[in-house]
Amino acid sequence: MESNWQASFFRGVALEAWRRVINPETTRAEADFVERTLGVHCAAHILDAPCGNGRHCIELAGRGYQMTGLDQSEEFLAEARQATALPIRWVQDDMRLISWVAEFDGPCCLGNSFCYLACEDARKFLHAVARSLKPGARFILETGMAAESILPSLTPNRWFRLGDILMLSENRYDPTASRLDIDYTFVHEGQIEKRPTTSYVFTAGELCRMHVSAGLHPFELLGSTKGERYQIGSPRLLLISVKQ
Repeated sequence: MESNWQASFFRGVALEAWRRVINPETTRAEADFVERTLGVHCAAHILDAPCGNGRHCIELAGRGYQMTGLDQSEEFLAEARQATALPIRWVQDDMRLISWVAEFDGPCCLGNSFCYLACEDARKFLHAVARSLKPGARFILETGMAAESILPSLTPNRWFRLGDILMLSENRYDPTASRLDIDYTFVHEGQIEKRPTTSYVFTAGELCRMHVSAGLHPFELLGSTKGERYQIGSPRLLLISVKQ
């Protein structure tokens, strides 16, 4: 598996499948959570990395926040630019290469993108995020690939129907590397496409220690945007930290 498989995966039918998973109500609920959790003033400068097609950036910019959206996908960023006339700074770059210093009142990394990074790259990303934060600012990291979430219910194969798209995920877990290899097969309009992915599975404790090493103090682990505490079997982990 190539280390930067994301560059070729996030295009075409894979992006269309993702668009169909998310609805406007989910985006608003997640933006409410970001706004409530970061606790920043309206007009604060927030980084969304990676931002995908900009759904969180657009929602939060509409509420008055200064937004920067960073993503590696040219297709997603083109969609984001076309979706709004709001003054959002869109940046095409690798999330590991964040170079801003003390720029943001609060960043967020939502979805599963963090776990696409192997351990050293994940640490590099957290250090870059910490460097980009103003002192005392909070950071939200989400993952559905924490060990306590993914391993208790992992199955070899799963089918999904997303409108007229059929999607098969075939899962292989390598315990020696704490790595989950997933091959996705998309069936759409008579075409069949297979695309491989790799995710790394970290325990909640590992993630907390990685944050501390980067200068980010974890103070809350939640199982959803509704605010319940994270526990074994929670479908997602939302780790909130503050720059020391």
